[in-house]
Amino acid sequence: MESSVRRLVISGYYGFNNSGDEAVLCSILAALRNQTAQTNVQIEPIVLSANPVQTTQMYGVQAVHRMKLKEVYAAIRKSDGLISGGGSLLQDVTSNKTIPYYLGILKLAQWLGKPTFIYAQGIGPIQKPIFHKRVNKVFERCHYISVRDTASYALLKEMGLNDSQIDQVPDPVMGMSVPLQQENNKVFSSDNQPKVIGVSVRFWNKERSELNKIAKAIKLLREKENVIIKMLPFHMPHDLEASLYILHQMGLSEKELPEDIQILSGDNPTEMFKEVSTCDVLIGMRLHSLIYAANNYVPLVGISYDPKIDLFLEQIQMTPVGSTEQLDENQIVENVQKLMLEYEGWLLAKKPLINNLKEMSQKPAQHIGNFYVYKDGE
Repeated sequence: MESSVRRLVISGYYGFNNSGDEAVLCSILAALRNQTAQTNVQIEPIVLSANPVQTTQMYGVQAVHRMKLKEVYAAIRKSDGLISGGGSLLQDVTSNKTIPYYLGILKLAQWLGKPTFIYAQGIGPIQKPIFHKRVNKVFERCHYISVRDTASYALLKEMGLNDSQIDQVPDPVMGMSVPLQQENNKVFSSDNQPKVIGVSVRFWNKERSELNKIAKAIKLLREKENVIIKMLPFHMPHDLEASLYILHQMGLSEKELPEDIQILSGDNPTEMFKEVSTCDVLIGMRLHSLIYAANNYVPLVGISYDPKIDLFLEQIQMTPVGSTEQLDENQIVENVQKLMLEYEGWLLAKKPLINNLKEMSQKPAQHIGNFYVYKDGE
């Protein structure tokens, strides 16, 4: 049977030098490729990106500029459907323009008669009631809706959507994989071997109180343990600046770093994924730093600045060590030390949960692939 080609536009926060969101795109593309291999439906993605040239170079897919309406319209008009996701696209905390943009893309596709799919999104927080009605109206017309956590599921139900319309699945990045990845190859056997502690931070509090606490925790870890500190900036250049702020609080300069401190740079999700896989423990504020760690079976210490952190940790039966409003450096150190000592027990408890999330992360792509299989069979 000859395969059919389906061109799907993918809308999300792509092309902004954010490793976490790039990992979402990378994972969605991989899941769609997997469906192409399993069905007679060949999916050709067209990504809406803030940097189309970079997106094409990184992933080998067609991309158009997300803010050039004529290009977006032409891409959707020529497509067979639109995927919106993943990530936290529909929220009004960072900007009041975010929800209108992503809903506008969905409405355009629906107006053009294209099937629309919500792919493992984190919905909210949505503070303005008017947005609730708008989300409900657009989502009612979607062919498939999947969200990545219980709070998003509950919020959509509160907006008036039915249980049967919503699928709860993990974040797409839980399905991400990299060739030659060494699963469970953490070195804990020798006291002489330094442990690699990954640290992913971002700016949040204006007074930088949480970063000051993290700086104190890193300083204590260096004094108490044989460790290598690996700073992992996920959103360039902002997270790099946050990482440098911590080093400055420790009295260090990026120009003359000691051997036990490294700073990584770059927004390539595959490279950052590999870097996280080399860590023995990860301290993370960024959601996708924690997801990278879990995916690689790396013990993690989460610091909450947003409910999405708590909700992800809940999926692997963990809680944050603290929040940006209430954080204690000694608690961070104690958690890291405990995880270094009890890795085997942590892995035994968490591996089944993580593996289940990995398997379930493929569900949206499977649904989309099957939608076009059935459509071709009509």
